[in-house]
Amino acid sequence: MLRSQGHSVSIAEIYDGTDCDLMIAIHAWRSALSIAAYRDKFPLGPLVVALSGTDVNTFLKTEPQKTLHAMRVADTLICLHSLIKDELPSDLQCKLHLVYQSARPLLIPRKPRTQTFGVSVIGHLREEKDPFRAALAARLMPAESRLRVYHFGKAHTDKWARQAKREAANQARYVWKGEVSAWQVRRELARTHVMVISSNQEGGANIVSESIAAGVPIIASSIPGNVGLLGRNYPGYYPVRDERALADIFWLAEDDPTFLPKLLHHVDKLRPKFSPAGEARALAGVIEHATKAPTK
Repeated sequence: MLRSQGHSVSIAEIYDGTDCDLMIAIHAWRSALSIAAYRDKFPLGPLVVALSGTDVNTFLKTEPQKTLHAMRVADTLICLHSLIKDELPSDLQCKLHLVYQSARPLLIPRKPRTQTFGVSVIGHLREEKDPFRAALAARLMPAESRLRVYHFGKAHTDKWARQAKREAANQARYVWKGEVSAWQVRRELARTHVMVISSNQEGGANIVSESIAAGVPIIASSIPGNVGLLGRNYPGYYPVRDERALADIFWLAEDDPTFLPKLLHHVDKLRPKFSPAGEARALAGVIEHATKAPTK
C-alpha cells in the first residue's frame, strides 16, 4: 500500500541506523530499541508507532516506563480498533489514528458444510487466545447438535499441542488442524457456518477483518479488542471465558434460523470499513499527520 502511494519502503527487524525520511515501528515495547536508535539519530524525524494488543493490554502494565516512552517519542500512533484510546493516558490520545486492517472478499461463493454445523476457530494456540473455550463449549452442546469445532492454528508450545491432541481424542466435536496456509484459511471461511474468536485480549484481530470481508457470521468474546471492531450493538458476543454462555450462543446459531442472518446483517454493514482502499487512505493520513507534526 505504501509503495503504491509513491513511497520507497524497506523492512528490517531491527533499525540499523540507515538513513530514512520516516520510520513506522511495529509494536511499542518490542521495537523500543529501534525507536530509541531512530530518535537518537533523527531527533526531529517523523516517527509512527503501531500499537499491538500486548502493548496496550500487557506491557503498559508490566513495563510501563519502556512502553510509554516509546509511545511518547512518536509523532503518531496507530491503533487497530476504536476502544484502544480508553486504555491510553490522555496526553497520547491526540496522537492516535485508527487503521482498520483490511481483507479481500472470497473469490468463490460461500457454501457451508451440510453434514455438520461448522464452527471455525482460527488462531494460534496461546494464552491470549483462550484457544480451547470453543472446545469446552462444544462438550456442553445438546446430544442432537451437529456442531463441530474446526481449529486452525499453530501450537506455540508442546504443552498446547498435547492439550489440543488430547481434546481431539476425547471428544468428537473438536478437530485440530494445526498450522495451515492462508489459502486453507480462506477455504475454511467459505465452508464454515460461523467463526468464533474467543480471545482474552486483542489489539484488533485480523481474522475478524477476514471474516467480515468473506461474509462470515462472527461470535466473539466481549473484550474491547472485539467490541472495538464489531461495535457495541453487535448481537454475537458472549462473556469472556464463559463456555456455558458460549454453548448457549452456539445452540442459538445452530437451532434458531433467524440468528445467523441477524449476525450476517451486521457483518455486511461493517464490510466497507475493512476494504483495502479504506486501509490505504488511513495509512496515507497517518503519514501526513506524522510529517506535519509540530517540531519537538
